[in-house]
Amino acid sequence: MTEETPGFDEKPDVPSGATPDDAEPKAAPSSEGAAPAGDAAAVQVAGLTAQLDQVRTALGERTADLQRLQAEYQNYRRRVERDRITVKEIAIASILTELLPVLDDIGRAREHGELVGGFKSVAESLETVAAKMGLQQFGKEGEPFDPMIHEALMHSYAPDVTETTCVAILQPGYRFGERNLRPARVAVAEPQPGAQAGKGDSPESADTADGKESGGPEEG
Repeated sequence: MTEETPGFDEKPDVPSGATPDDAEPKAAPSSEGAAPAGDAAAVQVAGLTAQLDQVRTALGERTADLQRLQAEYQNYRRRVERDRITVKEIAIASILTELLPVLDDIGRAREHGELVGGFKSVAESLETVAAKMGLQQFGKEGEPFDPMIHEALMHSYAPDVTETTCVAILQPGYRFGERNLRPARVAVAEPQPGAQAGKGDSPESADTADGKESGGPEEG
């Protein structure tokens, strides 16, 4: 008979209904695999954060470009509108300047009583249209002379004025907005020479002069 070595051929007891794999001891899960997964997630988050920063930077640059473009467009619109208004004013001023001789004829006809009938209606309509377009007449007798808006054609002296004064309007002036289309042509009068000096003499000086003329008191 052959002797059997105990313990080598014996199989462990397996409960009934269990597979042989269940009898094998299961290895404990290792924690070394979790560490690489966490590092990968951190790297991915860092990459997404960097991309987000880049997107924000690009968005800020595009926003600044858009704001600058919008400001340039607004300036362009204002400049175009200003140029359009200027061109319009120049055109209207040119038309009104050509009408000034006609308005002068109408004014002379009115002064001589010749503005009657159909001519009167046409003249008044023309004056109304010119006023609606912005034409303004200036220049009145008695106002101080201003070389910026007056043109002196005649000069004289008068005792009843204290400064250079417009005493007659020979031709009215016209303006359109801030533009002077034509100065008012006037006759001016200045105070008489010596009038101010005579007004400045005191009563004492006048009495002294009278005393000198009369010879003064007789000497004893």
